[in-house]
This record gives sequence, structure tokens and C-alpha cells, in this order.
Amino acid sequence: MKRIFDAQLIGPFAAMVIVTLIVAMTTDRFLNPGNLSNLFLQVSIVALIAIGATVVIFAAGIDLSSGSMVALLTMILAQMLKFMGLPLIFALPLILVVGALLGLGLGLITAYGRIPSFITTLAALIAFRGLALTFNNGSPIFSLDPGLEPIFYGKLAGIPLPFFYLLTFYGLAAFTMNFTKLGREIYAVGGNPAAAVLTGINVRKVQAITFAIAGFMTAVGAVLMSARLNSGSPNYGQTLELQAIAAAVVGGASLAGGRGNILATFMGAMTIVIVQNGLNLNAAPSSVQNIVLGLIILLAVGIDMWRAELSSLLSSVFGKSASVKGG
Repeated sequence: MKRIFDAQLIGPFAAMVIVTLIVAMTTDRFLNPGNLSNLFLQVSIVALIAIGATVVIFAAGIDLSSGSMVALLTMILAQMLKFMGLPLIFALPLILVVGALLGLGLGLITAYGRIPSFITTLAALIAFRGLALTFNNGSPIFSLDPGLEPIFYGKLAGIPLPFFYLLTFYGLAAFTMNFTKLGREIYAVGGNPAAAVLTGINVRKVQAITFAIAGFMTAVGAVLMSARLNSGSPNYGQTLELQAIAAAVVGGASLAGGRGNILATFMGAMTIVIVQNGLNLNAAPSSVQNIVLGLIILLAVGIDMWRAELSSLLSSVFGKSASVKGG
């Protein structure tokens, strides 16, 4: 039982299934094909940004800037397409580079400036949102490019394109974390930075790289956000950073660093979005949704902190049950 409880994928998967069943029982509209399609499109942005948030958490950091960075990047992309006349084929790679550089900047400040990532990214959360408001007098920019919307709403062989984005990026992330030197170094830095230094790992470099990855994935999310609405706005991305962090934590990533599974983050993202979808279908106000999201984060962190105690308790309970039956 202890091995089952400690498994990195079974817990998040069980949580996702339980939440799905509860929501399905509370409203018959949940299983409507149109709603399920919308649910999948909705989770794609959160799940992709959550990849970066999870990698940072693996290295014992935290990234609070992703929501504001989305707003800033959508406005920069809008400027490129609407006012500068830059072709879409050039604007998209450029915005991904900008996102990676912004993330790298935060990583360098955190790692080499020895400023806690919480403070660095909290400052960026405020600054990025402010920078986004400097474009177009703080007003949204609409109708960016006719080729933008198919990036989000297009289909390949009848399958929505976001499915392939998720498959590609989660596949790359899982491969990197499990089968590459960088992945092992990220886990090592999060698990024990002092020991990582003794083994020859450049801890600061690894920390900076994790933020660059987070910035790149945030830029991917920003592109999809702009494609979804064919616009840029300084108001986009609000609470996205919380949803991304919640997805990682619900997926079993330890905020202490060094433990977790990137694939479980997707299950965590699905759980978060399904809960929000269920609340929307039941006409719950946004205030209630925020309260529920906060409680989910608190519960997930509590389970992480009490993992050893819960594991021992379950082992004891099921061990006694087995003894009684055997007797």
C-alpha cells in the first residue's frame, strides 16, 4: 500500500478521475461533446504553461510571473502583427525567443543575484503587467492576423491541434527529465543543492535554465492565448500562474524540489480545469471558483507535506486489516 501511495502517477490520476465523476454527476452538460471539446482546448494553455512551472519547482524554485508574462507577450505579438506588419511566420518564433529571454533574465537574477525566486518573480508579476499596459495606451488590440486563429482552432485528421502541442511538449519534457543529463541535474539541484555542487553540477546555471524553459513555455501559452482570441490584451493571463503552480502541486511535484513527474502535471492541470468547468456549468460565481482553487492548492501542498505520515497511516490501517482477515 505504501508503494501505491508513493507512486507518482497513481495519485494524480485517481484525483482526476474522482473529480471527473463528481462533476459528471452534478451536471449532465459536462459530458456534452461540445463541452468536452471546449474543456480540452481550455486545458491546453494551462497545461503547457504548467510544464515550465513544474520544471522550476523541480529545481526548488517558484515562478509567479507567467500570467503577467502572457499579457506582456500577447501585447508584443499584437504590436508585431498589427502595427509593425511583421509576417506571422517571423513573429511567432520571435515571440518564443522573447519569452525564453525574459525567463532567462529572471533566472539569472535569481541564481546569480541570490534573490529568492519568490521575490524575483513576484516583482516580475507586477512589472510585466505594468509593461503590458504601456502598449496601445493599455487597450486590447484586436483582429491581429487571419492566420492566427487556425493555430488554436485548427484540426489535423479531425483532431484539434492543441492535442499535438500537448503531446509534443509533454513528450519532450518527459524525455528531458528522465533520460538526459539536464533532467538529472534539475532533480539533483532541487533535491540537495549542496550535494549537487559536490558532484560538479553548476547549480546556478541549472537554475537559470529552468527559468528560461518556463519563459519559453509561457510564450507558447501566450501564442495560443492570442490565437484563441485573435487579440492581445494587458488583462490576459490573470491567475494563470496560480493555475500552473496548482497543476504542478496537484500532480505531485514537491515545492521543496527534487521530486515529481512531469506527466502527472498534465493530470493536475486536467483536475484544475475540470473543477473550474464544473463550477461554471453549475453557475458558481468567480469568487467561489477562486476560493476552490485556493483550497485545492492548500490541500495538495498539505498532502505533500504530510506524505510520510499519511503513507505510514495507510500502511498501518491496511496492514491491520490484512492481519484480521488472515487471523
